[in-house]
Amino acid sequence: MKLFKRIVLVVVVAVIAYGSYYLSQAFPIIAGYGAKNLCSCVFVAGRDPQQVINQELGASLVNLGSYSVNPQDSSAEGSVFGLSKRKAIYRKGLGCTLVSEISETDLRTQRLNLATKPVVNQDTIDWPLGDHVIDSLLNSSKRLNDVVAAAFEEPLPEKPVNTRAVIVIQNGNIIAEKYANGFSAATPLIGWSMTKTITNAMVGVLVKQGKLNIDAAAPVDEWKADERNKITLNNLMQASSGLAWEEIYAGPSTATNMLFRKRDAGAFAAQSKLEAQPNEKWYYSSGTTNIISRIVRQAVGDEHYHQLPYQEIFHKIGAYSMVVEPDASGTFVGSSFSYATARDWARFGLLFLNDGVANNERILPEGWVKYSTTAAPAAPKGEYGAQIWLNAGAKNNPAQRRFDQVPNDMYLMDGFEGQSVVMVPSKNVVIVRLGLSQKREFDVNQFVHDVLAAL
Repeated sequence: MKLFKRIVLVVVVAVIAYGSYYLSQAFPIIAGYGAKNLCSCVFVAGRDPQQVINQELGASLVNLGSYSVNPQDSSAEGSVFGLSKRKAIYRKGLGCTLVSEISETDLRTQRLNLATKPVVNQDTIDWPLGDHVIDSLLNSSKRLNDVVAAAFEEPLPEKPVNTRAVIVIQNGNIIAEKYANGFSAATPLIGWSMTKTITNAMVGVLVKQGKLNIDAAAPVDEWKADERNKITLNNLMQASSGLAWEEIYAGPSTATNMLFRKRDAGAFAAQSKLEAQPNEKWYYSSGTTNIISRIVRQAVGDEHYHQLPYQEIFHKIGAYSMVVEPDASGTFVGSSFSYATARDWARFGLLFLNDGVANNERILPEGWVKYSTTAAPAAPKGEYGAQIWLNAGAKNNPAQRRFDQVPNDMYLMDGFEGQSVVMVPSKNVVIVRLGLSQKREFDVNQFVHDVLAAL
């Protein structure tokens, strides 16, 4: 009987110890996630704080936290049961950044050379560089408008779809556009992992400038003296580096620690060990994307780094709302943190659909879009290229495609909670859908099929 009691006691102590450890790891992530998202939604997107708390932060474990906004110093805070307090600050031109492994004073006093936003009245400029659109095209198809309207319906209240914006572009023109109540064409919305394709474009710009070579060994100082020196920039771009990683968001993992606890996301990810030979194993990894983002910064240099995506991409395509947010080290969180209006996400999609050319200027190098949309050799079913998802598979066997109801040449930017920018070259179409589908309730496959059928 004494032995049994001792065993029970040991088990109870072990459970309590593990639970305490787990919570000590989870609480800072929950608080950090809430503070960062509240900060960005309020100060970047201009939304009501309580709406954000109720919607973005009202589900799953995140609702264990308490969150608040301080308009006086442009910040947001989060904590869990009064513990693990975290703070995110807003800086104009940079968006929001979590105070992680750095003092708030040091973060606020960073000196970063930002791009100057051009003074442009887009209302007087024709789409796509401006916002003047042909109204008659928006009402040209009742069937298409019905499909778009259906994307905002809520057939199952217990599983809300929460579509917030939809735009359909054909032959370069906006032919359908709709927003949920409380959102508009002027509301920047988060891209989450669609940011990875922005990182792709930054690499493309540097390849065109001769500052990066995708086939060369990845220029990561920590890897020069060990077996990781075989990893190429291309391996990172195609998520086939062989580095160990946990792309898990249900609890503490390398991914969530990187995003919500670490000062330097790229440096943290670069510590990962090699568990497979490069190009042998495909694994979707936000860590490798942030290593790429760090490589981009080193290739450009700090004097021009924070200007790069704005001067070389966003401003050239008319995407003036688009912002990529940095971590506390000043490096863009190229895996996850970007905001833009639905129209600016559409402009970015058009850049890829038009082979990297906008306003008669080649922004991405010739052949870059083809490279980006060519299946990584290690990717299952050929469903991933270079920081962008593909609908590859046997052309005559839809069952082998990721999206079995849409054309084989479709590719897309895909973000957490149902963000998507879909490109269909064979139909000359870009489709943007943004929302808050927290359980993947929105069916992209069916929606794209229905839109194309309506055309």
